[in-house]
Amino acid sequence: MNDSPFAYNLMVTTYRIEDIFHRPGRQLEGFGIREGDTVVDYGCGPGRYLKTASHLVGARGRVYAADVSLIALEHVQKRIQKECLTNIVPYLIADDACGIPGGCADVIYALDMFHRIGEPGAFFTELRRIIKPAGTLYLKDGRQTRRATLEKVQASPLWDIAEEKPGYVVLQPQMH
Repeated sequence: MNDSPFAYNLMVTTYRIEDIFHRPGRQLEGFGIREGDTVVDYGCGPGRYLKTASHLVGARGRVYAADVSLIALEHVQKRIQKECLTNIVPYLIADDACGIPGGCADVIYALDMFHRIGEPGAFFTELRRIIKPAGTLYLKDGRQTRRATLEKVQASPLWDIAEEKPGYVVLQPQMH
């Protein structure tokens, strides 16, 4: 992805200001993440949720941080080093694939990014590849209506809507 460093850094600065007033990782505490889980922050951006995810999974767990932006992953790498988050592994998403091992994730969360997905079918296929059969996907509406989110989910034969919450939907992989 061709990122403008200025625009990206401006976005990061905006997030830092928001995060002063709202602890971003708080939402993760309701996602059923347990110690020892493998979690994927898909579309992780600069990594504003990673510290909380890292602490929730603990030393035995793993957090994969995936993004299409090299600039985002540079921010993630700095955060990993600065905060000694040794259980986080960054991955670059390229051509709708991230390289995260298949069938490994207990929980995937995709927050603040779904509205930017150009090809939802490929997105849902990749997430289905990396989640365990009993895993859970938390998908935030982002800057689109709930109706748009639901239409995109319902167009995929790979996911079932388990629950609707304010701001996000909870999805389970369909069993074939």
